[in-house]
Amino acid sequence: MSKIKEAFAQGKAFIPFITCGDPNLETTAAAVRAAVENGADLVELGIPFSDPTAEGVVIQEANVRALKGGVTTDKIFDMVKNLRGDVKVPFVFMTYANVVFSYGAEKFISTCKEIGIDGLILPDVPFEEKEEFLPLCRKYGVDLISMIAPTSEDRIAKIAREAEGFVYIVSSLGVTGVRSEIKTDLTSIVAAVRANTKIPCAIGFGISTPAQAKQMANISDGAIVGSAIIKILAAHSEKAPKLIGEYVREMKEALRSLYSNS
Repeated sequence: MSKIKEAFAQGKAFIPFITCGDPNLETTAAAVRAAVENGADLVELGIPFSDPTAEGVVIQEANVRALKGGVTTDKIFDMVKNLRGDVKVPFVFMTYANVVFSYGAEKFISTCKEIGIDGLILPDVPFEEKEEFLPLCRKYGVDLISMIAPTSEDRIAKIAREAEGFVYIVSSLGVTGVRSEIKTDLTSIVAAVRANTKIPCAIGFGISTPAQAKQMANISDGAIVGSAIIKILAAHSEKAPKLIGEYVREMKEALRSLYSNS
């Protein structure tokens, strides 16, 4: 069984996203540990890229800060290796195809396996082009995670049937970022996914409050939050991990309320 499935085994999963190296890797590691200690079931780690096309302003700025601070893929690998000394929840990298290509795809993915990365999300790689990476991911046991957007429509069934790890359902059109409300008909998308795979699905993009997380996890298997966490980092820098831990605890408690009485 994919280790990623373990994140969903105890109920609704809460998945925080953290940009590596913003403001530095020591703070990233502290934020990851604080998130896990307070209930994060899986952590999505962003490898900074100069042109993060799927990201809104908040995460774009985090990428810029991290790159200006001198973060590199090798330094991120070292940080993850260190985290794996005590952090056991699944880790997933989120980055862009050029980062993997420029590092060397096989070297990148084999290193992911060595350091304990369980999955890879490449938002700029369409489903139809995943064969660029899928054979290597399978060779080294790293799940290549598929994204399904409101525009996927008649491709949803096919994407779901071939999905690995978990299905990342994008809540809204456009880039990442906090939204006051989510209006997409996600219930029908989740139903289509579940009709075609037993792999869990989680909803991301735009979720920032416990009420939103509860709403999204109620119809899926979990909630993914990025921009709201990056805002805490932007505002509090090295002092952010404690606040991130408190935020994650609040969000996870909202999700626990969906199954604590079942």
